[in-house]
Amino acid sequence: MQKITYPGWRTALFIPVHIEKFVAKAHTRGADAYILDLEDSVPLEKKDEARICVIPAAKVVSQGGADALVRINLDERFAVLDIEASIDESVKAIVVPKVESTEQIRGFSKRISELEQAKGLPEGHTALILMIESVDALPNLDEIASADPRVVAMILGSEDFSATAGMQPLPQTLLLPNQMVALACRRANIMPLGFPGSIADYSDLETFRKTIKFAKQLGFVGAFCIHPKQVAVINDELTPSTEEIEHAQGLIEAFEAGLAAGKGAVEYKGKMIDLPVVERAKELLRNAKVMS
Repeated sequence: MQKITYPGWRTALFIPVHIEKFVAKAHTRGADAYILDLEDSVPLEKKDEARICVIPAAKVVSQGGADALVRINLDERFAVLDIEASIDESVKAIVVPKVESTEQIRGFSKRISELEQAKGLPEGHTALILMIESVDALPNLDEIASADPRVVAMILGSEDFSATAGMQPLPQTLLLPNQMVALACRRANIMPLGFPGSIADYSDLETFRKTIKFAKQLGFVGAFCIHPKQVAVINDELTPSTEEIEHAQGLIEAFEAGLAAGKGAVEYKGKMIDLPVVERAKELLRNAKVMS
């Protein structure tokens, strides 16, 4: 199976899959994707009921053009049942929480392949997004990020990770582990998601916006959200502006003209431009194309 490319989701909003009123309104929230949650937001006694809701809910949340994702439980009693209830044309990715080993991911991918074949879906229809939520996962980030061709992105789960680290989920404490995840993603050629802050803190949107601006500078391309207020901020900050696109295009054109003249670096608008700068500009344009 060929490696799956990240579809360009800037925002993925969690929706409790078993609560109909949240599912019904989800498509109006403006997110690129909606994560139908089978894990934390579903009580133990509601797990079976929630699985039955997945496919109908996926069709509802995607009616405005967004994509439906599903977060499964990692508990071995539920994980395979969750996957079996979720593989469908209407579900674009499985979000796997609390990942600590490659064996988990490869096992899930194998079962997804069997289900895709049984349901007449092309192999690779269903991507995987991995959540790093414990200190035990940190030594294994490179292996986890490159575990399977279905893996398109990885994200630090700020609240659970902070609990295992015995620390407060603050920007200062979350910066290093977020950077570790982001760098592992880049080494594996998958996309880093998230931001160095608590996902639960959305009351101060001005501060939240600053956090997302910083996340963009760190190379993050999208994030999970637990509240609709977060969606608009992240979409706004992670969408390349017209000025950014025009600057990137002009920069690339100037560099290519310089190469044609035998130069390895050129000046553009008062700054020296070389290949690493050009690669960043090309990524910005790729992101802009995917998001349009």
